[in-house]
Amino acid sequence: MGYYDQDYEQRYKKQKGNRGGIFLASLVGAILGAILVIVALPQLSAFNVLPYTVQPDNNLEEVDEKAHENGVSTTNVSVNVTTDITKAVDKASDAVVGITNLQGASFWDAGVGEEAGTGSGVIYKRDGNKAFVVTNHHVVEGAHSLEVTLADGTKIPARLRGSDIWTDLAVLEIEANSVKTVAEFGNSDALRTGEPVIAIGNPLGLTFSGSVTQGIVSGLERAIPVDINQDGVIDWQAEVLQTDAAINPGNSGGALVNISGQVIGINSMKIARSAVEGIGLSIPINYAIPIISDLEEFGEVKRPYMGVQLQSVNEIPSYYQQEALKLPKDIKHGVAIKHVDPNSPAEQAGLHELDVIVEMDGDQINDVIDLRKHLYNKKKIGEQLNIKFYRNGELQETAMKLGGATL
Repeated sequence: MGYYDQDYEQRYKKQKGNRGGIFLASLVGAILGAILVIVALPQLSAFNVLPYTVQPDNNLEEVDEKAHENGVSTTNVSVNVTTDITKAVDKASDAVVGITNLQGASFWDAGVGEEAGTGSGVIYKRDGNKAFVVTNHHVVEGAHSLEVTLADGTKIPARLRGSDIWTDLAVLEIEANSVKTVAEFGNSDALRTGEPVIAIGNPLGLTFSGSVTQGIVSGLERAIPVDINQDGVIDWQAEVLQTDAAINPGNSGGALVNISGQVIGINSMKIARSAVEGIGLSIPINYAIPIISDLEEFGEVKRPYMGVQLQSVNEIPSYYQQEALKLPKDIKHGVAIKHVDPNSPAEQAGLHELDVIVEMDGDQINDVIDLRKHLYNKKKIGEQLNIKFYRNGELQETAMKLGGATL
């Protein structure tokens, strides 16, 4: 058997040559057609035959010539971008200020360029010729004098109205002549995990003033242990929002803003450990508002007062739990009273040294933090507090009318 076409190779050579001629003729035709179109377009445009106008772009030619001279091809593009995020930043950013903490009595005491610290703040109110700024307690702590830097660079002396170490909040007063923008508070109780948020502040001092970072709400109602007096013992649990928006030193006291440009948190601190990244913390604005109000009006937070010194049972060796406190062996929680102030609400309620408080208003009290949270967050001055406590191994009850001094 042979191939079905014995003259296959010769035929293939002839066809190949013919195809080359056809291709060349087509190419020449396409080139001539293109030249005719290029020549004809301006003429057709001049007679209004085309639905558009053909004009040379002299600017483009100039740009093209310069680009070719340098051997580079360039394109100029201008884009006007407006998003919900840029609108939110435009609304809130001018209300975020820088705060400088000066601890020297004069310029010469502080030293040239030497500051005790810098942070951020939020202008939240204007009243006549005064404006009020909320920031963190640790930003203004120990200050001999304070200075606020507005978004436009204007520097204004500030006066401390009040500061609270427990919530890490402080309120400053400034002259309102140069204040143009006041922040709008949102509703932090309505936040949802995953909701976009924006942090505005001055990371690393005023060099990066007005910096903006974006993230989401990573967690709600986080409890962070706080050592108030730096003695190695946890004194308080701060209730905060968690976000992955970058919050760095200098951002403290700045605003955490929702997509509507409303302040829903006051940035307070950042967990800075080698194994932890992207965890920023902010005080929920609904929690902060009553604190801010007290600081502005009274210079301090009005909290209920018991008049006792306390220690958590879990910090006391088991031997003394049995021998000194006389606690039943199955009781491992509660707060022991170390001292009762004379004429205090605690003394009037009949509490004594070595009594162990285990319950308040039906809530179990595990340690000093539980007691403070119940007292500070759930009770008001003048209200009655129902207490269950152990004395000499026996469970007893009493009622206390809360006073108005600091615990």
